[in-house]
Amino acid sequence: MFRKRSSLILCGTFLFVTWNAVLVLLLWGRAPSGQGGERRGDPVPMPTSDMVGDVIRIAESFESELEKQKAILSQILSHRSLWKPSDGKRTKVSAPAQPVIPILVMACNRITVRRCLDKLLQHRPSAELHPIIVSQDCGHADTAAVISSYGDKVAHLKQPDLSDIPVRPEHKKFQGYYKISRHYRWALNQVFRTMSHSSVVIVEDDLEVAPDFFEYFRALLPVLRSDPSLWCVSAWNDNGRDGYVDPGRADLLYRTDFFPGLGWMLLREAWEELEPKWPASFWDDWMRQPEQRRGRACVRPEISRTLTFGRQGVSLGQFYDKYLKYIKLNSEFVPFTKLDLTYLREEAYRRSFSQEVYSAPAVTYEDVKQGQLKGPGPFRLQYSTKDSFKVMAKNLGIMDDLKSGVPRTGYRGVVSFFYRGRRIHLAPPPGWSQYDPTWS
Repeated sequence: MFRKRSSLILCGTFLFVTWNAVLVLLLWGRAPSGQGGERRGDPVPMPTSDMVGDVIRIAESFESELEKQKAILSQILSHRSLWKPSDGKRTKVSAPAQPVIPILVMACNRITVRRCLDKLLQHRPSAELHPIIVSQDCGHADTAAVISSYGDKVAHLKQPDLSDIPVRPEHKKFQGYYKISRHYRWALNQVFRTMSHSSVVIVEDDLEVAPDFFEYFRALLPVLRSDPSLWCVSAWNDNGRDGYVDPGRADLLYRTDFFPGLGWMLLREAWEELEPKWPASFWDDWMRQPEQRRGRACVRPEISRTLTFGRQGVSLGQFYDKYLKYIKLNSEFVPFTKLDLTYLREEAYRRSFSQEVYSAPAVTYEDVKQGQLKGPGPFRLQYSTKDSFKVMAKNLGIMDDLKSGVPRTGYRGVVSFFYRGRRIHLAPPPGWSQYDPTWS
């Protein structure tokens, strides 16, 4: 549009100059009346009244035309600012604004938050697109000093209510879980309501992130926004121990019915749904209940983009020594924003996943455990009861607990993992329809 208008203005200027040049030449070359046949050297006749009238009319016509041309020139000059920018530089077309995805670090009394923050800052591609907000509970002075040492690289929020929460006598030992739930509610309200962000990635202070952590979430934000059957994106694979994941498929992503946490993205719309009924304690297990999940899934990776190094905490190291400290952290940068992730859409994913699982050869637990499988896989290992699932999961080394009937990493009852270099689908019988909340 700018080039087109500039061309029209230049063309108008050229026509203006040309027209005036032609007009002047015509007027200068116009012979007075009655002189067309005179020869050089003949006496010059005295001007008659007709000749004087012609000259006056020509002068008046010339003056009138000149006024018109001056008006045209004035209009052209009034658009001079469009010929080129006033600063002499080319006009730049601004690119569409990129989404801002803040990172919310939940901190309390661990000075090892430094390890978490160092890795976030090391791998962060942009301070503007990924502001780091550290929300601290507990009022621990040494931890506060560590956070403050980062200056303006992070925003340091302090949860103001440090009082004990009244609980039932039998729940006194769970006071820490009540305070964590209160802190989450306050911090998420700060992000979504006070700061008006539209999405956030929540990271606990004992998590280390992978090199492509930010790339992963940037690529999956539009997937999460466009698919109402999803409600979170997690960086965590509960069964992601070394030897239980395919090392050659760092790009592989799954849908899961189990809320993983441990580095996860939430949209403001989901928070507006959850906040009014936010629980007083055990918020993560509450998120896994059918009333909150409402049939929706999360996205999780084959290889985790977070690693927990915090053995000490309110859970007193539950699962840490047996599972969590062996989780494999991805080290290969995957350019997720350049990949086609449409395979994660609900209908297409369900169809292809079910086809892969239930067309795979059925094998026995003994075949898997003793390494007697033939072929590259995948293979299907079937369970039909809660107890059969738990026995096989435990003996094969994957997590065997269920929350509201949903196994960790499960999708439509299927838990996929690597075992001795082959893909195994621990799956319910064909025709599975829903989870049984009593399986917990």
